[in-house]
Amino acid sequence: MKKFKAESQRLLELMINSIYTNKEIFLRELISNASDAIDKLHFISLTDSNASRDFEIKLEIDDKARTITVIDNGIGMDENDLEENLGTIANSGTFKFKAENKTDEELIGQFGVGFYASFMVADKVTVISKKYGTDVAYKWESSGSDGYTITPSERDDCGTTIILNLKPDSEDNKTDEYLSEWRIGELVKKYSDYIRYPITMLCTSERKKEGTDEWEEYKEVRTLNSRLPIWKRNKSDVKQADYIDFYRTKYFDMTEPFHYFTAKTEGALTYNALIYVPGKAPYDYYTSDYKRGLSLYANGVLIMEKCEDLLPDYFGFLRGIVDSSDLSLNISREMLQKDRQLKALAAGINKRIISEFNKLMASDRETYEKIFLEYGASIKFGVYENFGAKKDELKDIILFRSSAGEKLISLKEYVSRMAPEQNEIYYASGKTLASIERMPQVEGMKAKGNEVLYLTDQIDEFVMKVLGEYDGKKIVPVGAAGEEVKDDNLKDLLTFMTEALDGKVKDVRLNSNIGSYPSCLTAEGEVSLEMERILNNMPTGKGIKATRIMEINPTHVIIDMAKDLFESDKDRLKKLTNILYGEALLLAGLDIGDSAEFVLSLNDMIS
Repeated sequence: MKKFKAESQRLLELMINSIYTNKEIFLRELISNASDAIDKLHFISLTDSNASRDFEIKLEIDDKARTITVIDNGIGMDENDLEENLGTIANSGTFKFKAENKTDEELIGQFGVGFYASFMVADKVTVISKKYGTDVAYKWESSGSDGYTITPSERDDCGTTIILNLKPDSEDNKTDEYLSEWRIGELVKKYSDYIRYPITMLCTSERKKEGTDEWEEYKEVRTLNSRLPIWKRNKSDVKQADYIDFYRTKYFDMTEPFHYFTAKTEGALTYNALIYVPGKAPYDYYTSDYKRGLSLYANGVLIMEKCEDLLPDYFGFLRGIVDSSDLSLNISREMLQKDRQLKALAAGINKRIISEFNKLMASDRETYEKIFLEYGASIKFGVYENFGAKKDELKDIILFRSSAGEKLISLKEYVSRMAPEQNEIYYASGKTLASIERMPQVEGMKAKGNEVLYLTDQIDEFVMKVLGEYDGKKIVPVGAAGEEVKDDNLKDLLTFMTEALDGKVKDVRLNSNIGSYPSCLTAEGEVSLEMERILNNMPTGKGIKATRIMEINPTHVIIDMAKDLFESDKDRLKKLTNILYGEALLLAGLDIGDSAEFVLSLNDMIS
């Protein structure tokens, strides 16, 4: 018996015990290796007609002998190949073949270690192989890390047969399931459905006995894989119904997606993608339990069911598949290197998603608005996170309600219909559209003919702060866009009212831009009144205060009353000032404080 090299022996032990956490992938690895072997012979057949044949991967189950057999009619291995490829772990015959033949053929196994996943489920592995162009077959046999033997054997044609003698079934290692035709078929469908060669197995079926109502079992060879994935087919050959059926089958979602699109790139980074926008957000989408990510394939072989690195959080609602031939696989297909290829792949997909949404806004606005109503808060989060690192990429695909009507609009559309003399983009924040409509500042802006964006999502105002401007137009809250009025005759009155509020506001000012209301609240500095409300509803945001300013409408009749009281009854003026402040709080959606005192003051003023 030959011994594995010391480092190979240790690596084998590590792989069996720790690297592969999902034991069922052993079959994926063997099928992928078989596909590689066929790829190599197929490449040779392009110039050697003797190598041409009907390529196939066969699976066999023997429940009595407790064996699983994988057979391919690929290039095969001779004694030296068996020694080199299976005797030294991590030595890749596939990688060497690509280098020697200078081919860009899509070969999956470039690290030569996936084969050893077999030892997770098998206590003995036998490999019988005959290399194309030779007359002698050889058998490689091993029971694990102790070592292996290589002896002459027999095989009719070139190719490789791998026989796994399964370990006894136990609580920690359920191996009996791999003797089930249904289970093997399920694993092929899950991991190897898009291998380009047919994967066949003799399966049990039932039929009625001829001329009777009795059923009988019979055996038939079935092809277990669909071979060509839907995302690699010619678009002209795939109907919309096919894409929808694939989505429903893949994701068990009977709600039709809002939209889907395909993407294909070739060159420095090659990939095919099929991406869906679900018609309804998952119930747990905005919780920590939700797992985002696209299914990642390498040449049709499933690597990860949900690869989080392919999608940023703000596009986490998307579902789909990315299939690339440019990924570096490290040790096993279960572990990907965090390399530039994966980052470049994610960046390319993100760019493609944004491009698709921009295109959809122009070509099918109704559909995009449905998407935004369902997932807009998530997209806006992308503008805000990481200090606005992605704001320039996302700013044109965010939408808002506005004072112009019910239709959602973009910042670009807002700017396109601004009056020539308008230099700022105005917005107002509140809990509901109705509460925003009643804001004094909004009424004042509308009276002047200026459009106002309505923000009702909690993240909206933070997004506006991060954006700062659009197309050279500063984005400001309506409260910051007021026209302060200077009136020296009212200077003493305003000072008195400021002192009467006893630190509740920084200042009381005049503003002629608040419509028919006598007073309103606005804020100075970075924290707005809406931010104050939102932050104080958070567990970590208690005690945050905006710098409040009370604005008084100099043309309102109540202000005329205040002027008279300033001369005749300053105690009643204090009550009137607190009533105006209470009204301003209510209009801003903020806590009024002592409601009983407010009601008593109001009753006293009108009695």
